[in-house]
Amino acid sequence: MMIRPIGVIAVIGLMFFDPAAAQQIDTSQVEQAVVAPGDSLAGDTLATVSVEELIGEEDMEALKTMSLGEEPGIHEQLKTKFVEGTASFMSLVALALIIGLALCIERIIYLTMSEINCRKLLADIEKKLENDDVEGAKSICRDTRGPVASICYQGLMYVDQDMATVERGIVSYGTVQSGNLEKGCSWIRLMIAIAPSLGFLGTVIGMVMAFDHIQEAGDISPTIVAEGMKVALITTIFGIIVALVLQIFYNYILSKIERLTSQMEESAITLLDIIMKCKLRQGK
Repeated sequence: MMIRPIGVIAVIGLMFFDPAAAQQIDTSQVEQAVVAPGDSLAGDTLATVSVEELIGEEDMEALKTMSLGEEPGIHEQLKTKFVEGTASFMSLVALALIIGLALCIERIIYLTMSEINCRKLLADIEKKLENDDVEGAKSICRDTRGPVASICYQGLMYVDQDMATVERGIVSYGTVQSGNLEKGCSWIRLMIAIAPSLGFLGTVIGMVMAFDHIQEAGDISPTIVAEGMKVALITTIFGIIVALVLQIFYNYILSKIERLTSQMEESAITLLDIIMKCKLRQGK
């Protein structure tokens, strides 16, 4: 099964940047009675205006949220903070997250598909070799996915030669399979290192922006300083969060690689024992 990381990147990018559909509420029929101070209500016709005209669209949305007892969702909050952190740096952090997740998902799928029942495979191979059916044992390995089956097939290729040659062939091919398991992990580590670095870069630039605004205004004002500091802190927070998320996935990938490597080593030793028994039985 061939998995293309670029396709996974495209899917995650669409999921990340697709905004949730805003809830449309018809307020054209909502009206509010407005009475000027000092006017008498008796016998007067009350003037009516829309609520939007009275308090403005932004306040109206806040009023709806308060009346319904709802709070903005996590997606909306993250989107707001993303915009506040300026797109120039936050987009780079988001890109590192998307690429890192795509690589992690590709590795997890590949490693999951590589896991098999090693005991059953070796038991089937032993039965075939007991009946002197080497080609049947090779056919079982060819029809089984994963690095363990590939190593067993490589060992069976040298079954007619001495044990040193068989062992050398298994060890050499096992090194190749170990490299395939770790393929792409270096790029995941790169994304883990880049994400907080981009956040710290945004922090430095945010501080520079704050000092530039202070210099232009000629005065230190909390409002002026807060704008640059906000950009600095948001980019740093998002960069650290991205690094933490990717680190969790990376450690999970490492655990699967270690488990597969252990299975490869145990299977190689068991296969050598099986081949040795067959050679002793045949008197070779």
